[in-house]
Amino acid sequence: MTTLDKAPAEASAPTAAPGSAPTAAPGSASAPTAAPGPAATGPERKLKLGGVTREDVFTVLGALVGSLGLDWVLYERVLPFSGVLGFLLCWYLLFLVGYYGLGRLQWGGLMVRECLVSVVAWSSGALVIGLIADQIGYVASRGYEAAQHGNFFTETMDRTASLSPITSGGAIHAVVGSLEQLGLATLFAVPLGIAAAVFMSEVGGRLARPVRTLVEAMTALPSIVAGLFILGVVILTFGFDKSGFAASLALTVMMMPIVTRAAEVVIRLVPGTLREASYALGGSQWRTVWNVVLPTAKRGLVTAVVLGMARAVGETSPVLLTAGFTSRMNANPFEGHQISLPLYIWSYVKLPVDQMVARAFAAGLTLMAVVMILFVTARVLGGRAAGDMNRRQKRRLARAERQARAARPSAAAPSFGAAPGATSGATSVTASVTASADSPVRPSAAAPSRPAIATGEH
Repeated sequence: MTTLDKAPAEASAPTAAPGSAPTAAPGSASAPTAAPGPAATGPERKLKLGGVTREDVFTVLGALVGSLGLDWVLYERVLPFSGVLGFLLCWYLLFLVGYYGLGRLQWGGLMVRECLVSVVAWSSGALVIGLIADQIGYVASRGYEAAQHGNFFTETMDRTASLSPITSGGAIHAVVGSLEQLGLATLFAVPLGIAAAVFMSEVGGRLARPVRTLVEAMTALPSIVAGLFILGVVILTFGFDKSGFAASLALTVMMMPIVTRAAEVVIRLVPGTLREASYALGGSQWRTVWNVVLPTAKRGLVTAVVLGMARAVGETSPVLLTAGFTSRMNANPFEGHQISLPLYIWSYVKLPVDQMVARAFAAGLTLMAVVMILFVTARVLGGRAAGDMNRRQKRRLARAERQARAARPSAAAPSFGAAPGATSGATSVTASVTASADSPVRPSAAAPSRPAIATGEH
């Protein structure tokens, strides 16, 4: 909590010494009156500039309890309403109204509005966190029966039937397929997306607007259309078989517009003064973009890549049309059918067998874990701010400084074996040369005198 120390009050003017008459200033009609003595000051008080007080907590609790009681009366006794969702929504609206009314009884209008906006923001964040926790908890509770066995992460479904026990079969082939397809899609989409963003923000020209329009149209493209495009062009037209590579191309179509739009916004946020400084030092446009713009926007570019991966990792329809289905391990994405985790979930969750449904929910929990690991890795790799050096660069800089310090000659230490007067003579010669270089040139005694204007002396 931020606090400020309040300084003690100071006396307005010094008091006159006891027993001495006040002296009048020269030229004044009367002597000034003596200033009062210094006011008594207590200990310093700390002024709180933020935080949550007891009144704030009691106001929120009172609004929550009162709105809950009023909501229960309206739903159970007065109005013919029913349903949990409507009850919770009505409770939240009544809570906001009650909090505003209780706040008006204590604070001014401006402070009440500010507190109301803060409560809405905090409750919205809590709602999002609650929804995420509810989804993770539901998936974990349904898939724990299959995920608690180690065979789920080490075996495939090659020798497992629908009625096989839960201790048989797993989803390791789907995990491998998802990682390979997502890796290939990221390898294809990230360079293309960042290059398109650099073109639209740094190069420009007549083609910038059509490219931006096309990227915006691809952003709202349904995923099934991307799958149909790869199915019609790559598989049916060119004769390629369904494989993980074809699925990665479909995911690339989904990732590239997301990466491009986010990267363009981030690159435009780079200050123009950095580009001007690079141009002033003689850097070309390519060197400026590569060494100044992209390193400065590194964090934002990592966020763009994460958003693209989040869009592609959970897609099912493009993979369903382009990757095929298999229950065996296929680590070669360029040949044969290859399954992924979303397709694994979609294939097994619709079966009327509890074991298969449990495996599907366990695969969903595994997909959440894979996405979390990928996102954390991306954040760690791009977590440094622009201009921050990594450990290798810091060690290299420290090594260069030590070498420069060791190569620097010591002027004060004389060389061993030299004559006692050699050092002093060399020092005196150096001093005389420096003095002659710094001092103005004066005419010698034998030379005829010249005016001061000609010699520069005044």
